[in-house]
Amino acid sequence: MVYKVCERDVSHLPWWKVRREGAVPRRKSIVGQLFSVYQQNKRERERKQRQAQAELRRWQQGLERDAAQRERAAERARQAEEKKQARAEQARQRKAEQRKKERQRQLATQARERERQQAQGKRDEQRRALDQRVAEAEAMTDAVRTRTDELEGVLRHRTKGLASRCADVEQTFNASGPKALAGAIQQALAASAYPDGLGGTCLAFYRPELREVLIQYELPPRSTVPQVVAYRYVKSKNLIQPEPRKDTDIKKLYSQLIARVTLRTLAEAFDIVPVTLVSGIVFNGYVSSKDRATGKAIRPCVISVNATRDAFDEIVLDEPELDPVLCLRSYLNAIVSPHPYDLEPVRPVLQFDLSKYKFDEEMDVVAGLDSRPDLLALKPVEFEHLVRRLFEAIGMKSWVTQASRDDGVDAVATNEDPIVGGLCIIQAKRYSKIVRHEAVQALAGVMEDKAAAKGVLVTTSWVGKASRDFASRNGRMEIIEGRHLKSLLKEHLDLDVLISLPTLPPSWNQGDIS
Repeated sequence: MVYKVCERDVSHLPWWKVRREGAVPRRKSIVGQLFSVYQQNKRERERKQRQAQAELRRWQQGLERDAAQRERAAERARQAEEKKQARAEQARQRKAEQRKKERQRQLATQARERERQQAQGKRDEQRRALDQRVAEAEAMTDAVRTRTDELEGVLRHRTKGLASRCADVEQTFNASGPKALAGAIQQALAASAYPDGLGGTCLAFYRPELREVLIQYELPPRSTVPQVVAYRYVKSKNLIQPEPRKDTDIKKLYSQLIARVTLRTLAEAFDIVPVTLVSGIVFNGYVSSKDRATGKAIRPCVISVNATRDAFDEIVLDEPELDPVLCLRSYLNAIVSPHPYDLEPVRPVLQFDLSKYKFDEEMDVVAGLDSRPDLLALKPVEFEHLVRRLFEAIGMKSWVTQASRDDGVDAVATNEDPIVGGLCIIQAKRYSKIVRHEAVQALAGVMEDKAAAKGVLVTTSWVGKASRDFASRNGRMEIIEGRHLKSLLKEHLDLDVLISLPTLPPSWNQGDIS
């Protein structure tokens, strides 16, 4: 083998490189060899150091890789946890959304149910309102029919059993006279049970010499007759509409009503009084109303009948076929208004007879008085005319009788009031001392003789306790003493008067007469 001599140092090269290049290592000295060894050792150390560093780097890299892997694993775990949480949140959201949708469905269902219930309730309410309105119409119709039945049953439902009281009435008459008999009749008729609005007030007078009773009765007004036949509910207008009664039916029903009331009153009056005392009854029926032309109060007589007991006993009052109007007109010969609903009056067969009194010409005594007259200074006739003017101002129709043959009557007056109306006997006493009890008793006697409904004693002085008690027991007498007369003249005639009494009456003061 031929080696080329290499001029360059190849000691640091590995042997195979030296051989490949054909170089022959040069012989080195010991120092060189040591140095070479040193160099080799150094290189070996460097190599090992590099290896160690490489191992360290690899280990660090491994640590870094492990850390990176752990980080990635942690990141993956975190991401997985986040995804898990996100999925859980999504699941919760889905469940919440589902619950929300379910709640909305429930609410919608409940709302629909409420709407259905409300609609059903509204329909039920409308149905109830409709039924109520229909029921109201039926109730109003039933009320009209009930009222019509009441009108038609007035005569049928009259008071029974009054005949059992005849003996008591006869004893009352024997003990107290004609006035007590008339009072018993009035009391019995006032106690008669009528439907609402049908019962009327009455006045009764007894004439024992004729065995006759005069009854003045307040008949039911026209408003008691229903103006409608029935009521019906009109759904399209939502109102209860009346069905008017025909005018002919209204007038016929009213005519029958007053005829039934008349027959009932006659029947009850005949029942309450004994046959031995009363053989006939004169009935005058009045209706209080307003004149449509003037607006003034009117009280026309629309029916008048003079019925004997024998003729009346022949009437079968409970017979359904009985026509009350025909009974009065054809059988009892009553004077019945041809148009009672229109209040066309008739002339009563008997009324207050004022013709038996002789009347003097009226005097306007007020016009002749000064501002402060003394009543005791007036002439008797002037005082009587002053009393007449007072009663006219109060509302009565009055006339002064002549001074001679007046049967103890200074004046007579009529009162058209349906309750307290009638003939009134007036005595005017222009006295300066007490009016004696005999004068009050005399007035009561005149009242009985004249069949007067009322007696009034007017005096400028006063009466005693016995006279006041007597008038109170009589019940139809009134005493107007001086101080009361003074206040009445001031109130109704605006006349301020004096009464120059020499002695001041008991319990009076000076202001009562001055």
